[in-house]
Amino acid sequence: MNALMDENTYDVVVVGGGAAGLSAALVLGRSRRRTLVVDAGEPRNAPSAHMQGYLSRDGTSPAEFLAAGRRELLAYGVEVRAGEVMAAVPDGDGFALTLADGTGLSARRLVVATGLVDELPEIEGLAGRWGRDVLHCPYCHGWEVRDRSFGVVAHPAMPAHQALVVSQWSPDVTLFLNGAELAGQDARLLAAAGVRTVRGTVEGVTVEDDRLTGVRLADGRTVGCEVLFAAGTRLLPRDGVLRRLGAEVYETPFGSFVKIDETGRTSVPGVWAAGNVTGPNEQVVNAAATGYRAGVTINGELLMSDLAARADGLGD
Repeated sequence: MNALMDENTYDVVVVGGGAAGLSAALVLGRSRRRTLVVDAGEPRNAPSAHMQGYLSRDGTSPAEFLAAGRRELLAYGVEVRAGEVMAAVPDGDGFALTLADGTGLSARRLVVATGLVDELPEIEGLAGRWGRDVLHCPYCHGWEVRDRSFGVVAHPAMPAHQALVVSQWSPDVTLFLNGAELAGQDARLLAAAGVRTVRGTVEGVTVEDDRLTGVRLADGRTVGCEVLFAAGTRLLPRDGVLRRLGAEVYETPFGSFVKIDETGRTSVPGVWAAGNVTGPNEQVVNAAATGYRAGVTINGELLMSDLAARADGLGD
């Protein structure tokens, strides 16, 4: 430990212990930065049995992946602490943080990698199937459910998009409009993809022998399917720390997200964001990459700041 630092003072505190946060911490630890990861233990992909599309880790369980990452951090002196950051405020050239248990921390820089929450449509039975046969991402799960009968609950802002995408994995796709309206071009593209459309309000899902069998509509109809993509999911970034610090956000069809540059730097000096808290399309492999870039940039900034201060102390 740096002799000038007490036990609760760090070069960098990483808020969030998913792929993005652990990746940032790994780079910083290897750069000999005193680093702490504060992890609330609520990963977005916890309901999934496996994660896919991560080279050399395809099919690994999310829990196993995160456990392996934490073990790797130990070799570089990175600390991982269970908890939640309740407050973070600028303090001199860094930040003062307060954890839920009342512990106070100091950090020169922050990485916020707190992810997001999927708020599911209010459809009876949907939550109980989430991550099993109710899915959100064909790139994460499409291969495993290929050629089954798919249903898609339309997103109000982009009703045709996910149905068109998932048609790559199955020729049997039904789009439940659930009150959404189609533009003319959307209808033509859906027809070209062979996607059927069903009007009416989606009320619930039907399950037999612990398997999804269909979608129940408010008018009493049931339409069969084996897999349901819930495009109507609302994405809620866990960005309370960032918003309280005054970070700028931008709007998307899926909600508002913190604005960052290509390295993850936010509008708040000294604060980076990485992973799903920054946008809806950060799968595990992408999230890890954003954490890596943030870690490299932060280390470089701290290095140059320290050298400049040292040079000033030397005089002319």
